[in-house]
Formats: sequence, structure tokens, C-alpha cells
Amino acid sequence: MGNYRFILSGGGTGGHIYPAIAIADELKRRHPDAEFLFVGAEDRMEMEKVPQAGYEIKGLWITGLQRKLTLKNLMFPFKLISSLLKAGKIIKKFRPDAVIGTGGFASGPTLRVASGRGIPCVLQEQNSYAGITNKLLKDRVAKICVAYDNMDQFFPADKIVKTGNPVRGDLVENFKDKSEALYHFRLDSHRSTLLILGGSLGARRINQLVAENLDFFKKRDIQLIWQCGKLYIEEYKKYASDTVKVLDFVNRMDYAYSAADIIISRAGAGSVSELCIVGKPVLFVPSPNVAEDHQTKNAQALVAENAALMISETDLDTQFEAEFAELHQNEDKKRELGANIKKLALPNATSDIVDEILKLVS
Repeated sequence: MGNYRFILSGGGTGGHIYPAIAIADELKRRHPDAEFLFVGAEDRMEMEKVPQAGYEIKGLWITGLQRKLTLKNLMFPFKLISSLLKAGKIIKKFRPDAVIGTGGFASGPTLRVASGRGIPCVLQEQNSYAGITNKLLKDRVAKICVAYDNMDQFFPADKIVKTGNPVRGDLVENFKDKSEALYHFRLDSHRSTLLILGGSLGARRINQLVAENLDFFKKRDIQLIWQCGKLYIEEYKKYASDTVKVLDFVNRMDYAYSAADIIISRAGAGSVSELCIVGKPVLFVPSPNVAEDHQTKNAQALVAENAALMISETDLDTQFEAEFAELHQNEDKKRELGANIKKLALPNATSDIVDEILKLVS
């Protein structure tokens, strides 16, 4: 067969965009002459991130439905029709061999049109609770790649393949020596190190929690790598010191993970998949502001396996100090959580997803 042509669609958040880019990169590695086109939602972050990764992207005029009656909801039928028509033109012109959807608004119209024209389609669902777009597409696609067990409550069992979520290759391949990692951050090898992750933009409530507890950490001789996010760096950089490294963004996540003894993190699907590979004790503080409360469900799936701890934002004031102090002091508990979360890792996810795609087109 000649050169393969692939359309990838997904976006709105990094959790949908980066898996799509990882899949495209692996397809390109195996088939250097393949052609790629991404389809995203106009004015969303994929229109910036995908070209930065070296791929062409087309935008659809599409947004999700709001939970309350708004003018945007009244516009939704017009946006949907517009997106279906534009997706049809894109697919007719590009003639893909397969279309891959990673969730988000734009993947709905794109995969709906492609499947209707008999083009093989694959879904990749990152979360333990399926997103609405993927649930609507479930009967129209050939394969659904998932990261959690029990996904047959959302999807036809015969289409499900448990692959895991794509994670950045440097994490799987380049885990660093701890002393080298601590030196990178200019931290003390005799102190315990806490890594705080709130996502690239930052997590307001986690940042507040850390600021409120700096004395608590200091009394326990804990040093911090605190990724507060670019939205909050101006507010929190004043807390930086020899033992508190305040960063808007962590460029060397391999070093950050290697340096950490305990990690506090949001529970987005990509973060959870990375943390499974890292195999360190994690305390999740899920964001309550995401669709269908995905993050809480992701964290609960790990808590059920005794692979992580979780505190909801509303319980931080009453529970954080006691739960964190208990974890910090309990070496057996730390080892147990680290070992259990690592058992859930699926480091070959990207490769396994691409295997499923290539089976359909070959």
C-alpha cells in the first residue's frame, strides 16, 4: 500500500491534545512517509499546541453544551451543522485511511462523518469515566482504546482494548538518578522532597494549600518543588527559598519525579498515567471543575487499588495536615502506595494504540 494518511481529532484540554500528538508521533516513527492532519476546535489550545508539535491543523466552529441555558447553547445546533459540513469537506479532500479521536468537542463531528463514509475510526478514552463525545461515538467506531478496567459500562465490550494512556517518551526511557535530580533543583539530599503539580496553568486551591502550610512543611524538614503554574507565578514566587523552589512550569519532569519522595497532584488522565509509571506515593486533590467530575473518578479508581490517597478540595482544611503527616512518617505506607501504583502502569500505551490503528488500515 502507498503512503498512509491519518486524521487525528481531539482537543479543548491538554488531556485530549497530547495523547493525539503522541499517537501521531508513533505513527510517523513507523511510517515516515505518512501524512497527518489534525482537526480541532477553533479558538482552543490545540490550534497553538499542534502546530508547535509540527503538524497541520484545521479548526471547526464547535463548542460543548453549557450546563445552564445560555446564548451559547442556542447557537449549538448551528455550530454542529457548520462543523459537520466542514468536517465533510476536510475528509473528502484529505481522504484519510483512518481517523483517530481522543475526545473533546471537535472529534464528534469529525468521527461522525468519517465513520458514515466507511473510514475506519479509533477512539482513545483517557478517563475512568467516559466523556460524552466518546460515548456518543461508541457504536460508530471499530476500536476503543481505554486506560481503566470496567469500561464496558460505557462501551461495547468487543470493541474495547485496554492499552493505557500515551505518556511522554522521556519519562519511560530516561528516569534519572535521584542525587542528580536533587542537584538539578539545588536541593538537599538529606531532606525529604515534596513535588506539587497543579497542571501547566496551575491549580488555585492547591497553591493556597501549599502557601498555608509552608510552616507545617518546614517543621517536618520537607523541601518543595512547587509547580504553581503560569497563571499564579507572580502571586507565589515571593515564597521561593533554598528549600522551596517555586516554578511556573517544570521543564525537566524526569528530574522532578526522580527527586520526589511524595507527590501532590491533580488527577487528570495524563497525570495519573505518568504517576503510575513513576511509582511514587501520591496524594491526589482532584479538580472539581472538569466535565462529569472525571478527576475524582480517576483518583477513586486508584484509591480502590490502595495505590494512592485522595482528599477532595472541600476536605483539605480539615483533613490535609493529619493525612499528610501520617503518610510522611509512615515508610511502609509510602513503599506500599508506590509499589501498588506502579503495578497499574501501562508504559507501552502509545505503541499498543498504534498497533490497533495499523491493524485496521492494513
